[in-house]
Amino acid sequence: MKKYFVLQYKMLNRKMIAFGIPLLLGYSLIPLAFFFLSKSLFSKTEFAGYLYVFLALGIISKTSEPKKNDFLKSIFSQRKYLIVRSVENFIWSIPFLTFLLYKEQVAFALALVLLSTFMALFNFRANTNFTLPTPFGRQPFEFTVGFRKTYFIFPIAYFLTFMSISVNNFNLGIFSMILVVLVCISYYTKPENEYFIWNFNLSPKDFLIQKIKTAITYYTWLCLPIIIGLSIFFIDDILFLIGFFLLSYVYLITTILAKYSAYPYEMNVPQGILIAVSLIFPPILIGVIPFFYAQSVKKLNSLLHDSN
Repeated sequence: MKKYFVLQYKMLNRKMIAFGIPLLLGYSLIPLAFFFLSKSLFSKTEFAGYLYVFLALGIISKTSEPKKNDFLKSIFSQRKYLIVRSVENFIWSIPFLTFLLYKEQVAFALALVLLSTFMALFNFRANTNFTLPTPFGRQPFEFTVGFRKTYFIFPIAYFLTFMSISVNNFNLGIFSMILVVLVCISYYTKPENEYFIWNFNLSPKDFLIQKIKTAITYYTWLCLPIIIGLSIFFIDDILFLIGFFLLSYVYLITTILAKYSAYPYEMNVPQGILIAVSLIFPPILIGVIPFFYAQSVKKLNSLLHDSN
């Protein structure tokens, strides 16, 4: 069992190095970023504890992939398998548990421990040919694949919107929008196979425009229940709501351009830093977006030919 966890640790290190993050920097900054983001969440809403546990369980569920669990079952006895899965779930929950205890949220911490241990009993295998239907089938492939992996996030976001209206907390509704846009942005963080680019048969410029139009359209559909609910019950904040919604478009576009500016590789550290800085200081997007666009066109020219 020890060798398995050592292997997981080495794989995590290799992923950080491949992403361009020095290990010392990664293990220093990631915990700090996690702490401040968690602190920000708890300062925004009184329902942060519930959301925090949901987020933790969502991350832990990613360790329950059927193929990996089938492999573990083939090398461990049933008893050792359950121990490995329980310990693995507990390790992933440690950052969340630590912060919950720091906030003296003992009940939520205990619930997370119990639920994460319970989840070790399952591998979420679907023994049926049923495929979750989505309204995103016309354009490959980010939203179709991404939605099927993250569909459970959207009921949580809509529930948070309902709660924001119930308790008259506009900030909680805005947080639900942030949750949706972050999930949609995550669909564009991985480079696709070249086939999915050739499939468009467009110039680099038209290809990027098509990708952006698709992303904006589908993101709008997913965010529409939140927008309608908040605009009806928080009419005094309508201008801020519209401005925030438009800004989320800008960040979605920026992520798409950043993705293809690094193609066929994943986004690297400098690109990540530019996006992070733009979150703190949005006016920098005036320069970041044209830069990513120019780099994207250059990268795509080898796969797509300008027809103009």
